[in-house]
Amino acid sequence: MSKTKPDFTPEQPASPGLLTLPGRTLDQPALPALPEPAGPASRALTAAEFRGLAEVPPELEWFANIRNEKTRRAYQQDVKDFTRFVGIARPEEFRSVTRAHLIAWRKELETRTLAPSTIRRKLAAISSLFDYLCEQNAVLHNPVDGVKRPKANNNEGLTPALGDAQARALLNAPPENTLKGKRDRAILATLLYHGLRREELCKLRVRDIEQREGVLHLRIFGKGDKIRFVPVAAKAARLIKEYLEAAGHGNDLAGPLFRPVKNNSTGTLNKPLNPTSVYQEVVRRYGKQVGINTDVHGFCVHSLRATAATNALEHNADIAKVQEWLGHANVSTTRLYDKRKNRPEDSPTFRVEY
Repeated sequence: MSKTKPDFTPEQPASPGLLTLPGRTLDQPALPALPEPAGPASRALTAAEFRGLAEVPPELEWFANIRNEKTRRAYQQDVKDFTRFVGIARPEEFRSVTRAHLIAWRKELETRTLAPSTIRRKLAAISSLFDYLCEQNAVLHNPVDGVKRPKANNNEGLTPALGDAQARALLNAPPENTLKGKRDRAILATLLYHGLRREELCKLRVRDIEQREGVLHLRIFGKGDKIRFVPVAAKAARLIKEYLEAAGHGNDLAGPLFRPVKNNSTGTLNKPLNPTSVYQEVVRRYGKQVGINTDVHGFCVHSLRATAATNALEHNADIAKVQEWLGHANVSTTRLYDKRKNRPEDSPTFRVEY
């Protein structure tokens, strides 16, 4: 370790053009991983390390404080895009950015024919950075404020939902007499009956199926480390039980609930499923088998979450309860799944006769 400044280690491989420590160009980034607080079992920071952390620019503090990996990755790319456009070379130069810079960048983004939602997200990333700089008194105001953003279609989400017949066909697609088939039926039922994100599904442990007031629940670890409890649907409970009995790890309470059934590289099966495997080897595999991949453009794991939410709302579930059920921070997100005003069967199309 250097005697003059702390040893900063990147949390993950960084891409060119990201924020860096003072004195380093944006082409050679080094994102800080802040040390754990000193405690009884760890040493205290040295004086040099303390001074080094005290000198970390707030621009880097903002980035290091983004906990969600997907958000961090998206914001990395967005900040990289903006720094390239305005020619920022050091974190401190963000403090000279004006609203005019943001308007010029927005116009440049529009020339690329990017989707309105993409432009909104990019502006939101820079706005988040400047909100933090305002909190730290590094800048007087957020220059993104007042920059008009493209209008977004907030009436309905873009993720396609399945019809009831399609959902039933998908649930029945995996074979009933193999371990993989039993596991995949349980996975599809868990997604379709409870509206989980695929990352939430992969985080489930055996002990996360628990009784609460006599009712079986799933303990779900959602975004932002938030925990919610969702009652287990009867069909999903049966399929999960059949899978655990066949797999034989029902008593491994601390172990992952859904596991690989084979591992040709290491042979290790006592590990969680990879979210990509859930997409490719379960959802898309059986979607292709029953024809959903062809019929439903954009069909993915999130489609099962959209299906669950849409189905619950169509059967008169309270939207506030659906918001809690899905783990949405804002009810406006839940409303994207509310298609009760636009049901195909209510369309005037089906009243036309010739």
